[in-house]
Amino acid sequence: MFKILDVITIGSATRDVFLKSEGVELRRHSDSPSGEEQCFPLGAKIPIKELVFSTGGGATNAAVTFTRQGLKTGCVGVVGNDFNGKEVIKELKKEKVKPFFIVRKDDYTAYSVILVHPNAERTILSYKGEGQHLNVQEIKWKKLKAKWFFLGSLGGNLDLLQKAFEYTTARNFKIAFNPGGKELELGLEKLKPYLAEVDIFSVNKEEGETLLGMSNDSNAEEVLNGLDKLIKGITVLTLGPDGVLVSDKKNIYQAKTPDSPKVERTGAGDAFVSGFVSQYIILTNDKQLTTNNEEIIKKSIQFATANASSVVAQYGAKAGILKKDDWGPWELIKVEIL
Repeated sequence: MFKILDVITIGSATRDVFLKSEGVELRRHSDSPSGEEQCFPLGAKIPIKELVFSTGGGATNAAVTFTRQGLKTGCVGVVGNDFNGKEVIKELKKEKVKPFFIVRKDDYTAYSVILVHPNAERTILSYKGEGQHLNVQEIKWKKLKAKWFFLGSLGGNLDLLQKAFEYTTARNFKIAFNPGGKELELGLEKLKPYLAEVDIFSVNKEEGETLLGMSNDSNAEEVLNGLDKLIKGITVLTLGPDGVLVSDKKNIYQAKTPDSPKVERTGAGDAFVSGFVSQYIILTNDKQLTTNNEEIIKKSIQFATANASSVVAQYGAKAGILKKDDWGPWELIKVEIL
């Protein structure tokens, strides 16, 4: 059994069920992220065309990307002492991820009901359950040894965020950080000290605007530049259908989202950032590439794009995650230096 892992993920773990129905009305709604809302007639019985069970959560999704790319991977999370919690851990073991999980009896495993529209957009009904009780004291930190740590959504737990950074920076482990909404709500002043220690930081444009206190119609490059001043290492700014911008402090890289089949979008963000980080780890360990940072960044963006595009073509956040060496055609994705 290996002792030092390549990467350990820390964050959310959920059980998901996907429901697709064609009898749903769409209406314009200005407060919706997509500008539309799904409407169901009260008192009606609506037939479900497709039903899919899977597991999700940023930490487990990212862990599967890492392990499918051949990296020795661990995952830290919390589940309930129930069937769904057992399924989460079972699937991680099947994927050869080493689980460092806390199993609690106070609540149920986090659970999401995902209502999928035929246009691939979805509405998520989320029960946080035990997912909001990832306790600093219950994590066996001394057993967590990895070259990289990937921090996802921590439910806004500032104590956990502080401990994770203290533990990793004291041991010179590298950090990738993809904060959730609750972390961003902590505000820039509280997050600044942690951002200064991050090797790879990823948020979408709307999250970046929120963190920086910018308007929601800000120029994407302005958002990237604002974040870049706060981050020690690489900044990844995802733009949804418009692609991605990446800064490595020397260059700004841009790639567009390819036109590819879409079934539903759950897990696309997790697939992108974990795809980028996985290739960056692999390629920086390749002695033939370590002096060519531009090539490393470009290939990392290409794989991240490929991984996200593959995930949205299937139900669930994990089914479409690419395996090692099975993304050949996606190497044609164009990455430009601005």
